[in-house]
Order: sequence, then C-alpha cells, then structure tokens
Amino acid sequence: MRDILPDIDRWRAQGQPIALATVIQTWGSAPRGVGAKMALTPAGEIAGSVSGGCVEGAVFEAGVQTLKSGRPQLLHFGVADETAWEVGLACGGTIEVFIELLDVDLYDRLRAALMEERPAATVTVVRGPADLLGRKIALIDGGEPWGGLGGGLGEAAVEAARAALAEGRSGRLTLASAAFTAEPVEAFVEVLLPSPRLVIVGGVHIAIALTAIARTLGYRTIVVDPRRAFGSEVRFPHADRLIQAWPEEAFAQIGLTRLTAVVMLTHDPKLDDPALKVALPSPAFYVGALGSRSTQARRRKRLLEAGLTEAQLARLRGPIGLDIGAQTPEEIALAVMAEVIAVRNGRV
Repeated sequence: MRDILPDIDRWRAQGQPIALATVIQTWGSAPRGVGAKMALTPAGEIAGSVSGGCVEGAVFEAGVQTLKSGRPQLLHFGVADETAWEVGLACGGTIEVFIELLDVDLYDRLRAALMEERPAATVTVVRGPADLLGRKIALIDGGEPWGGLGGGLGEAAVEAARAALAEGRSGRLTLASAAFTAEPVEAFVEVLLPSPRLVIVGGVHIAIALTAIARTLGYRTIVVDPRRAFGSEVRFPHADRLIQAWPEEAFAQIGLTRLTAVVMLTHDPKLDDPALKVALPSPAFYVGALGSRSTQARRRKRLLEAGLTEAQLARLRGPIGLDIGAQTPEEIALAVMAEVIAVRNGRV
C-alpha cells in the first residue's frame, strides 16, 4: 500500500477517478503476495503491481470497466506450468484479484494510519450478493469500526478484523450468510501494520551500511549510541531516528514490539550486554549480536550469570548474519539484513 500512496495522492489532486486492484488469495507460486496492490486511472496510468505479464494487462482492462460501471469485480487467474511465464505466474501459480473503485473516505483514514504508524485492518466483501460486493468495515488502532456490511454481518466482520490484527496476517474467509440470502458471503481481511523497525546499538561503520540497506527494504531505522562521536547526524543522515543514550533508556523510549529487530554491533559488553538483557525477553522478532563464536560464548556466560534463561539466550543470533562469506562492512550489513528478513519470514 505504501508504495502507491504518492501516485494516488497525485491523481486525486488532478481529480482523476481511481480503481484499486488487490491480490486477495494465491495458490502455488505467484510473483506477488496477498495484499499486493495496483492502482490505475482511465488515462492509462498505473502504480504498483499485482503480478506481471498478461495478468496485469487483464487487470487493467477490468479496472477500466470498473471505473466506467462502478461495479467491483473478482478475477481469477490460473495457468499450467508450460504457459506460466507468459502471463507472469511462475511455476503454475494461481491468484485472485479484487477490483473496486477507490473509497476516498477510507483511503484518507488508512493513509493517516500508515503515516502515523498505527495498525489497521479492513474487511471487504469479495463474493456474495451484488449489493454487498465491495462493502467494507475498517478498524484503526483499536478504535470504533468504520463502515458497515449490512445483512447482519457487521459483528462477524469486526471479530475477524480484530483476530487478523492480533495475528498480523491478511487472509480470506467466509462470513455467515447474510440475513436475507442463503448465498455465502466471502470477505478479504487485510491487515496494515506499522513499518518494521530495525534498532541498531552501536554507530559503527557496519551500522552506516546497515541503515541504508534497511531503509531501502522498508524498515524504519533507529541508531542507539551514547557516544556522540558515533551516534551523530553527520554519520547517520539517512537514519529515521538517533538516540544518544544508554540502551536501557533508549529501549524504554522506543518500546520493543513484535515488529522490531534489534542488532548489537559495538563489541563492547558495557553497551551490548545491557541491551541484550532488555531485548532478549522482549517481543522483538529478531535479536542478534556481532562477535566471533568465542565472543558469543563469553557473552552467553555473562548473560546467564546476570539472570537470563537458556530459553531467552536461545533467541540470540550470534555470530550475527547469514554465512555468505562477508568480509567488508557492507557485506556484513547485507548478511545481517538477510538474516533479519529470513527470521521475519519464518525461513530460519
């Protein structure tokens, strides 16, 4: 969603009508995941992507139809392996795409939530009676529900939105049938979470490259170092936030959540150990520390003596980063960021 905001804002300022296509389900291998979006205008302008090849051409044509009729559409694309590449679906993948007019009121609310880094979830009817198709309910940061589905489906939709927010995952589900029809009503629940954060303890040279890579990948970056010479704006003009404080104080300001990755790069126990004492028991999805195996062994011994448990220490990634034979600070930063992504995606 974030990647298409500038184009949507520009088109709205020009007074152009906008259609929005969203991947709501995939099977097999598909180039874009659930929630991927493409926005388009009657003038032929496109932002974002839902797949590739002929699929996006077909989605665009359907989007133009929706712009003319105002009616949402659910599209299904599935191909055999031998023709997959021709239509942009690798290895026989299958996707379903929902196309609708941009709801400007909801868009403004979701845009504000994204800019303010607040979680939100929307429930959209994608299959069912024609008068329900495209109806929505939204929850933003635990507030009151916005919108409505009708047919007695509101309560079920709100519960689905709350459950999806708690799990942090978008998906498709069948709601109870509407009160006035026996036809099942299917909905797409989309979760929009704040950007993942990378907290770097130690403004060393590796951190400079790591901050740049992380920002490119959509992470908000926070550099923590009480040493002003290391944690300065001159060294980190591209960081989202600099905190010149000791880790315990800095982490209290930040608040470590399940969307946070924490890396220790100082090699200094006076900084790394206090940071690990806070980070390892926290909900942070990744905690890693620079250092050789012998350094890690000494570090683990100190932390056990300081009261951390074996289970907490088992979360520590060290030596840090995937083993790609990294030598330079830039290569080490790449290895660290690769491991962060792999852990977040459940691959290691």
